[in-house]
Amino acid sequence: MKALPGEGAERSCAYDGARVVLMPITDVAHLVHGPIACAGNSWDNRGARSSGSQLFRRGLTTDLMENDVVYGGERKLKEAILEIAAHHRPQAIFVYATCVSALIGDDVSAICEQAEQELTIPVIAVNCPGFLGDKNIGNRIAGEVLFDRVIGTGEGPDEKVPLSVNLIGEYNIAGDLWGILPDFENLGITVQATITGDAKFEDIASAHRACLNVLICSKSLTNLARKMEEKYDIPFMEGSFYGIHDTSETLINIAKALGDLDLLKRTKTYVQKKEEETREMIAGYKKCLEHKQAILFTGGVKTWSMVSTLAELGINILAGGTQNSTPDDFQRMKALMDPTAQIIEDTSPAGFLKIIAEKKPDLIVAGGKTKYLAHKTRTPFLDINHGRKLPYAGYEGMVTFAGSLARTVNSPVWELLKQEFPPREEG
Repeated sequence: MKALPGEGAERSCAYDGARVVLMPITDVAHLVHGPIACAGNSWDNRGARSSGSQLFRRGLTTDLMENDVVYGGERKLKEAILEIAAHHRPQAIFVYATCVSALIGDDVSAICEQAEQELTIPVIAVNCPGFLGDKNIGNRIAGEVLFDRVIGTGEGPDEKVPLSVNLIGEYNIAGDLWGILPDFENLGITVQATITGDAKFEDIASAHRACLNVLICSKSLTNLARKMEEKYDIPFMEGSFYGIHDTSETLINIAKALGDLDLLKRTKTYVQKKEEETREMIAGYKKCLEHKQAILFTGGVKTWSMVSTLAELGINILAGGTQNSTPDDFQRMKALMDPTAQIIEDTSPAGFLKIIAEKKPDLIVAGGKTKYLAHKTRTPFLDINHGRKLPYAGYEGMVTFAGSLARTVNSPVWELLKQEFPPREEG
């Protein structure tokens, strides 16, 4: 289902999509030029984490009200930008247009340019009001903003950093990024920039110095990867760090793409050792998960990556579907699933309830919006999207994921829920 203006639909709006991409930049101020609800409803909605500055978590808004709609909010916007610069000392300020500020005709770009002339930091307009379309359009516009205003602006030399990569579309949800950084460090690969999980403005500004772009979420920032290839001659590849197989395959493909034979040899030895260690650590969880039946519904790279991840734990997928993926993602998911598995076409609540009633799964693995249907049908549920609190990426994340699944499926609460309520009185 696509989002329509004024509708609180599942896929959200373009403005929210831009915030998803840019909000994890930790040391900048994110100012929403619109009603307070636009800032409040999108604040921290992805659970991105930071190892440094917490400025990105500040909910900053001009809080447009009725008088501003009548008389305009440009003066209010400029005053807010100057106040934020003085009070918070950010590395940059991103200013987000919203439906209201766009409809009343406020020129966000012009105000940002005026403010930037008075300050010593970049003031960057993000002209992505919600009515432009759904969340994916906002993702792409945010990529354009980074390409036009941030990447390539860093101080220092422009030479490529040897054996370096950018991770594009990795947002450090629940700390996912921190689970894979040790692998790069152990292999001698430099992560030049993460776009944008746990990112600093300066890191992204020097992202043009990387040798390779690794695209984690192909739905959101493929346009950015292609533009960087054209302008900075940085090739890109797709990869996933969910599950043992996909993590190993991605690390090996990165080594191949970087073209260093010694690195490739080290990587093959390294992933073999990590696979053995990880499989030994999840063996106990796998015993209690084997032969369980699941329904999978997610988006992005997890569309296909989670199929093989669940298979590694011995879980069979009865039905699978996606709502926020490319056609390639969908086809990869379909190819990996058992031919007898059902493709979920009706993603409405009624459609889901029908599939749950027909399939009677042991487990539902999906995003947070599906959990209420799972609870309603008293089916064990695990959130694998941005609402979760635990990291599932990399080898370490695989152990965490297996443990979460085992606790979910084997929780004693499910047996209690099967009992009749209220209980019948004896005698």
